[in-house]
Amino acid sequence: MLKPKASATRELISIDGLWRFAVDTASTPEPWSSTLDTPLEAAVPASYNDLFTDSAIRDHVGWVWYQRSVRVPRGWSGERVIVRVDAATHEGAVYVNDSRVAHHVGGYLPFEADITELVAAGEEFRLTIGVNNELTFETIPPGIIEVDASGAKKQSYFHDFYNYAGLARSVWLWSRPLVHIDDVTVTTQRDGSTGVVDVASTLIGGDADVRLTLRDASGAVVGSGEGPAAVIRVSDAVLWQPGAAYLYDLTIEAVVDGAVVDEYTLAVGIRTVEVSGAQILINGEPFYFTGFGKHEDSAVRGKGHDNAYLVHDFQLMDWIGANSFRTSHYPYAEEVMDFADRHGIVVIDETPAVGLNLGIIGGITGGPTPKTWSPETLNDTTREAHAQVIRELVARDKNHPSVVMWSVTNEPASNEEGAREYFEPLVTLTRELDPSRPVTFVNVMMAVAGTDLIADLFDVICLNRYYGWYVMPGDLVAAEAALETELRAWEQLYGKPMIMTEYGADTIAGLHSIHDQPWTEEYQVKMLEMFHRVHDRIPAMVGEQVWNFADFQTSSGFFRVDGNKKGVFTRDRKPKAAAHALRARWTAIGSAKPVAD
Repeated sequence: MLKPKASATRELISIDGLWRFAVDTASTPEPWSSTLDTPLEAAVPASYNDLFTDSAIRDHVGWVWYQRSVRVPRGWSGERVIVRVDAATHEGAVYVNDSRVAHHVGGYLPFEADITELVAAGEEFRLTIGVNNELTFETIPPGIIEVDASGAKKQSYFHDFYNYAGLARSVWLWSRPLVHIDDVTVTTQRDGSTGVVDVASTLIGGDADVRLTLRDASGAVVGSGEGPAAVIRVSDAVLWQPGAAYLYDLTIEAVVDGAVVDEYTLAVGIRTVEVSGAQILINGEPFYFTGFGKHEDSAVRGKGHDNAYLVHDFQLMDWIGANSFRTSHYPYAEEVMDFADRHGIVVIDETPAVGLNLGIIGGITGGPTPKTWSPETLNDTTREAHAQVIRELVARDKNHPSVVMWSVTNEPASNEEGAREYFEPLVTLTRELDPSRPVTFVNVMMAVAGTDLIADLFDVICLNRYYGWYVMPGDLVAAEAALETELRAWEQLYGKPMIMTEYGADTIAGLHSIHDQPWTEEYQVKMLEMFHRVHDRIPAMVGEQVWNFADFQTSSGFFRVDGNKKGVFTRDRKPKAAAHALRARWTAIGSAKPVAD
């Protein structure tokens, strides 16, 4: 699905702002059928949970409703009129006046509706969007809903971040011609110093010729092609590289009787990604990942996209010397991906398949542990929802040069019977959709080498490990020995590239001790340094991404007090001591594999 863009043949209007807002009630069976009777207004984009003082809204389980009036520009007569929702967490329904025009399941990916037949140029219409935050065993991510004695719904889930909901990303009204470019897929290769740009495009609405023009950063034409499938060769191509992004502009035109009826311009980075032995190569050179697992999370906004936070977070990553991040644990806003493209930040792009591990229930509570993979829990329907998420993620992000790897899931129960039957078709699907990138998953600490059942299916092994925190807390000597023993077992068993995608310790900013005291700033630094010593001794380790970039909100309870505190920055982006320690290491090594002293 192409991101909406204005061009000579398309117009784009943001309909962000303040919308009427109401929680679903039985007294209003069809809230889209008239003006919402509510005094509340909610910001879009933003999660709704922290906007209001009423805890019943924050803790609401089920549908909520957003509504506003929208005027179609008078110049759009004869154009197709589209409503696009960048995300509705976790299920969305769109109504134009009294008609439902779109329904989508999945909280972090876009969907749209052609509303041309229901609206008129120059006139207003009532736009209502319903958002449902419910999670079940058949959703991605999964969860459980229970109903208490009063009839109220209670939601529980298995991921360790708050279940923010609502319209956390932008909503758009845009126009496109009747005959238009519907999709474009670009893959790139190198032939010596020549860049090879392979373009496949599809049209909708009628027959047209396709014309392709590739321009460099100065606007000079460096290549062209014709037809829906074409190859453009660029002499002396400037490569997109980590830390040194270079983007070409590819303009795709649909031409009828010599006239351009539609055009769309896509940024293209020429680069290659491959796995060779125990290395990951970008443009044929070994690459060492430094950076973070992150979250879309900030006070008041929740998961609401904010361009000010986008700029500041990337500035902090540049300051600390990070060259990469993982979109833990869901696809991030497209603005984030575009920014990474422009600034040379490498991305591991992850689906929202987090919490596929019911063993964590027993591990945290000490209670019984249900089977993760069964007809009653995560089943064939769950897997199809997971497959659909993969299809939509690849369709959205396939053209981003910053994306070098797909992560199919985070911390599944990969040591339980049934895991292989669940994941093997999904890995096959991912490779069929995009053969140009490696595929990985993120292994949980309970599924160590030899007990994990799926690692051989993937190109790269990503590990989340907490030696010195959840395991052997406070004993960094024992933790270091255990970590090295396990990593060497993975290396010997598979010989594949390995990335430590999570490691860290909860830390209260301002808490200090001269001893190895968990929760202090000093302990966080020492624990990270212990991991780094081990990483440098393991040849197959090709990266380290600390958990987490910044503190973030989680569900309430005894296990988390005001959220997860593993950030090297506080939730309002103030550095802890660990940030300065990481800056010293990462600015010194760049993208090169460190060597143990």
